[in-house]
Order: sequence, then C-alpha cells, then structure tokens
Amino acid sequence: MDMEAQRYVWDGAIPLQIHLHESDVATLPAPPPALVNLYILAPRIGYLPLLASHLKSHFSSALPPRLDTIWFEYKGLPLKWYIPTGVLFDLLCAEPERPWNLTVHFTGYPGNILIPCEGEDSVKWSFINSLKEAAYIINGNCKNVMNMSQPDQVELWRSVLNGNLEPYRRVSTKLKLGTVGDEYAAKLNLSGETDFSGQVKAGRVPVRLYVWSVSEDFEDLEDAPQIDSWDKVSYINRPVEIQGGEGGRCFTLHDAVKSLLPEYFLDKSLTNEESLTVGDEHEQRVSSEDASSDRKAEEEVENSSEHITSCYQHDDAEIKLVRIQGIQPKLEIPFSWVANNLMNPEHFLHICVYLKVPQANTMS
Repeated sequence: MDMEAQRYVWDGAIPLQIHLHESDVATLPAPPPALVNLYILAPRIGYLPLLASHLKSHFSSALPPRLDTIWFEYKGLPLKWYIPTGVLFDLLCAEPERPWNLTVHFTGYPGNILIPCEGEDSVKWSFINSLKEAAYIINGNCKNVMNMSQPDQVELWRSVLNGNLEPYRRVSTKLKLGTVGDEYAAKLNLSGETDFSGQVKAGRVPVRLYVWSVSEDFEDLEDAPQIDSWDKVSYINRPVEIQGGEGGRCFTLHDAVKSLLPEYFLDKSLTNEESLTVGDEHEQRVSSEDASSDRKAEEEVENSSEHITSCYQHDDAEIKLVRIQGIQPKLEIPFSWVANNLMNPEHFLHICVYLKVPQANTMS
C-alpha cells in the first residue's frame, strides 16, 4: 500500500454539526443554541457511537438523568452504527454537505430499524469480526487474526480508535493479509502464492458495496433524490475476483462494479454460482464467541450474504456516481490500485454507487 494514500485515508475527516434532539432536552427553559449544538471533526474510518463521550460531556447540562443507547439520524433516517462514518457520508450526501448536519438521540432507540449497540464494545467486536471475515476471504483462513496476542489486539483497536497509523501498521503487518498484485504481475504469477517481498498475493478483494438506484434522471448531484429509507439501499457483501480485463486490458474499477451487479450489467459468462449476493446487518454480524475457528470464519463469510435471483432485467443501467473514501475515481482506474490504497482498516473496500435505472421490465 502506498504510504501517502494510506495517510490520506487515515487523515480523512468530516466536519459535523450535531444537534441534540428536542425530546432529549430535559431542562426548562430550553438551553441556548450553543448548548444543544456541537461542531466536531469525525474521522472517516471511525464510527459514530465512538463520539459518545464527547457528546455526553457537551450536552450533559441538558440531558435527562436516565439515558438509553446513543443513536444518530440524518433528515429523519436512523444511521447504522456499524457502517464507517465516511461511508455513511458518501452514501447519503450525493452533494457533500459541510458541515454534515446530524441529530443525536440519547433515548428512544429505534430497535426496529437498528441492531443493538452496547457502545464501544459492540463497535470493537464488529470491527474485529469484519477483519476476520476479510482475512478469510484473502487467505482462506483467519488464523493470524485469531492468534493475535491480547496486547496486539488492544493496540490494533486503540490505533483505529485514536487514528494512529504507525501502531496500526506495526500490528497489521503481522496479520500477513498482503496486497493485491497489479494485473500484469498477476498474469505472470498465476499460482498466486507469494510476491518478491514474501507477502501473500491476494486474488480476492473483500468488498462491501452500497447501491442506491433511482429511475428518475438527474444531471447535478444537488438534484439527486434523498435516501429516506434503508429499503432503498442494496447492500452487497461479496469478494471481487481479480481477473483479466476484456481484450487483455487490466481489470478496472468499472469491471469490478459490473461483476458485483450482474442483474444491472448482464454478462452471460456469469454462472448462477457467481451471481450477486446481498446481505443485511443481521446476516453479516457474528458474535465474538462464534468466530473462534477457521470453520466459524468460513461460515461467517458464507452466511453474510444470500444468493438472490433477480426477476427484473435492466439492460441500460447508468452509473451516475462511484464514491470511495470521499473521492470519485475514474471507472477506468486499475481495480488493484483502488483495493490496495483505499481500503478501510478492517481490510474491506467500501464502495458507494448511485445507479440510474429505467423502469423495470419483468423477465419472461
């Protein structure tokens, strides 16, 4: 991984304006605006619940004595806590909003929409389990993650929590997750065993794709419709196989997105076993007790998604926007560069895609 690119990912932050919801204000008269609003920089690779201590301290004079689990909303949409903050921003703000105006709640947790969150511990285990899943996808086992010493596990998590890249690199190199070789090197080394540095070359890239599709067209991002329900977002949790591009060219970001969305970009070479998989938050989660062996990690990968058969055919879907780590890379960029340089600390590549699709036609 290029150090400059990795530093860019780790230094990325989003300016937030967080407003305390009026139902959580327990004082009369209502406090002045300065006491119910907070401006803060949130790390892109971080998670919103990790801001809890700052928010409780700032809003303490206005909060009721008994508090529930902290949760956030954007324009009425409860935000999923296990999705990195930067990914939420890229997905929900087609036209970047700065500062990003969020509302925080300390009561009334919407358990019918969000899975339970018990604070930092829940976020930590979600991160560790994602790391195990990524390791299994890349290497076929997660032994190096499972065998991390307790001090290393603590240091790895604290480095993510505090945004410290150097200690993260010290620990993560021990996991031997390797890097994706460029396409030309991959063609010369089809065995895929080791590169010259000894790191395992990976042909499978852990990807989480968030797809928002609309039938109406728009030219400017500021005119894009608002995502007001998670039902409008397709979540695809599936590895991308690095393969040769069409006509001998390199495998591009465009190729990767198309391989993940075969029902939008039909490819007769795709078999049923290679069809896209879609998972929800209940399927992707695994408890720390369950992820205690390679077999359990394998089950996690298998159970994190389910095969579906699309009953609609979209012959002319148009990619309106692809956003990764806050940037809109050209679709012609080699996918190996994207995978090596824009992945999150848990070794997943999070890709947000806006699709313009025509009215669906039922397939016969």
